[in-house]
Amino acid sequence: MKGLTDEQVELEIKKLQDSPLVKLARKEERIRYVRRNYLYMLRQYEKKGRDLAKSGITMEILEKLAKGCEDED
Repeated sequence: MKGLTDEQVELEIKKLQDSPLVKLARKEERIRYVRRNYLYMLRQYEKKGRDLAKSGITMEILEKLAKGCEDED
């Protein structure tokens, strides 16, 4: 079986990079990647929130803490 020459490989890569179908698939993959990362981040926040709640930290405590930081400025 005869393989492709380096020149043929480069030409095929260039052709595929310019393909609207490749661009469409890349866009879809990027959106899916971003959404999955967002999901993982939300899961981490939920776990962190659960740990904070177990420690007795509430929104009111955090808001007071944030207000205290503002007063120092």
